[in-house]
Amino acid sequence: MIMLSAALALIGAVVYGAADFIGGLAAKRLRSIIVTAASAASGFVFLLLLLPLIGGRWIPSDLLWGAVAGAFGVVAIALLYACLAIGPMSILSPLTAVVSAIAPMLWGLLIDGETLSATGYVGLAVALVAVVLVGFIPGEKVVRPSARGLVMALGAGLAIGAFLIALDQTSPDSGVVPLLMTRATNMAITSLIIIALIARAVRAGRHPGSILDVSGVAIGATPSGHADLEHATVGSVGAPSSLARAWTLAFICGVVDAAANVLLLIALRTGDLSIVSALTALYPAGTIILAAIVLRERVGAIQWAGLVLALVAGGLLALA
Repeated sequence: MIMLSAALALIGAVVYGAADFIGGLAAKRLRSIIVTAASAASGFVFLLLLLPLIGGRWIPSDLLWGAVAGAFGVVAIALLYACLAIGPMSILSPLTAVVSAIAPMLWGLLIDGETLSATGYVGLAVALVAVVLVGFIPGEKVVRPSARGLVMALGAGLAIGAFLIALDQTSPDSGVVPLLMTRATNMAITSLIIIALIARAVRAGRHPGSILDVSGVAIGATPSGHADLEHATVGSVGAPSSLARAWTLAFICGVVDAAANVLLLIALRTGDLSIVSALTALYPAGTIILAAIVLRERVGAIQWAGLVLALVAGGLLALA
């Protein structure tokens, strides 16, 4: 079962990265919070359609944990925006990913009492190195990050880690029900934010539709709290040719992200939180792969090394 869990976590990480990439493209034409809200809604519908197939009991405690996970996802998104705006991405992006792996990893080993073989611990170490290399932003000028940026990156990583820990508390009998609650929470919070933006626009004498325009840092994020940091500042490269296409990408992002959530949940229920969190933190790999295929971007040597180490880590953890 551990081998299956590791495989699902690694595949889920790539799918998460794909969702981030698609959301990043949508955010070239739509405001980031709109992309997040739209992806939360489409993901909710997708999970609702899966419910009759996968099933799940509506257990109050699992509903609560799902809501907690959803709230942490929104916190992670907010901190990622703020973190990116401060920069530098080349340091804060890998830091966020590493913290998102270490926090649930320590929870699993110290709180849940998970035990690993020597191979497993080596795999965790290799995975953390891979997370740093894969999440590195090539070509960006490296400068010393501010204390505020570091705190926000740490907070974003902890929030993503808390998302994983909360989902790990749900019972197998609940099926995808906790994920439905997670999406419902995402939609509720982002809807309130959008309503506030509309009210502010109206008070300022602007048309309500003006809130759709890209504002501030152009970054695509998913309801799970991940973000396409690497392509957040790449001008109009790969931007959707129309607003309708941007909406389509936002909805697709939600479905892909929800699929990654399902893979994550199955991985958590068949394996250890420490292993799943380490492999899930490799989500930038999916973004890198799609950028190379769709945008014909060159994969840097550091990132290639990270991708290779990610596979090695996956193999070692599958044998743990």
